[in-house]
Amino acid sequence: MKLIHLSDIHLTVPGTTIHGRDPRRNFERALGHVLADHADAELMVITGDLSDWGDLADYQWLRSRLESFPIPVRLCIGNHDNRKAFLSVFPECAEAGFAQGLHDTSAGRCLFLDTCEPETHAGRYCDARQDWLAQRLSEHDGPFLLFMHHNPMPTHLGPMDQIRLLDDAHFRTIVGRHRDRIRHVFFGHCHLPLSGSVAGVPASSLRGTNHASYPLFSEKVMLSASDLPEAYGVVFFGSDYVTVHMVEFGYQGDIRIEGSPDYAAWDRETMAR
Repeated sequence: MKLIHLSDIHLTVPGTTIHGRDPRRNFERALGHVLADHADAELMVITGDLSDWGDLADYQWLRSRLESFPIPVRLCIGNHDNRKAFLSVFPECAEAGFAQGLHDTSAGRCLFLDTCEPETHAGRYCDARQDWLAQRLSEHDGPFLLFMHHNPMPTHLGPMDQIRLLDDAHFRTIVGRHRDRIRHVFFGHCHLPLSGSVAGVPASSLRGTNHASYPLFSEKVMLSASDLPEAYGVVFFGSDYVTVHMVEFGYQGDIRIEGSPDYAAWDRETMAR
């Protein structure tokens, strides 16, 4: 199975930029790149910060745009989103009062989590949401794929960890009870390529489709931004493996075709390097 992972698309009023980049234009570029190389994907998931300011018009535009997109799409919300406005446009994403739900794929049952908390950029996972996740994990044999916005483990970047999932220890306890049936945890929020584990379950994140962060460990107060290329993720699932790529579709340099895998072709005198 092939899955596409996008995050942090940060849609804005048409023509408005973030760090000099146009989020709608870059989202369109990402969709075009996905269709050119990965039209055979079974599912695409966008893990939050769908809108930069939680504007109703952003969700309405997103719904209209995705209706003509040939790959099925599922959505999570993030700290820039407005749950009420989002669910008014995507009511099918509502379950038990939150923007959460499930979707079955050939690689496992996907669970889409709501880590959004009003009036803060930090994530929360309250008792009601913890109970929902625990029930979903208990009622099905799995395997499971979890999708969420906020990072469920520390990055050790001070400013970023102030706005991580603040209930991360409780979340990891739930995951730990079911780790044998959870294949992977996907998240966004950090605008960084990250990998690690959550209670023994592999986890990964990636740069967003518009603006990028930078892991500046010396900065203790403010979040760090950069001009690194926009990106999305491509994930391959086999029966006993998961492979995760970050595709920097915003890269503007040359891509060279070189280096045959045939050892005999590696000739010091003739091979171009």
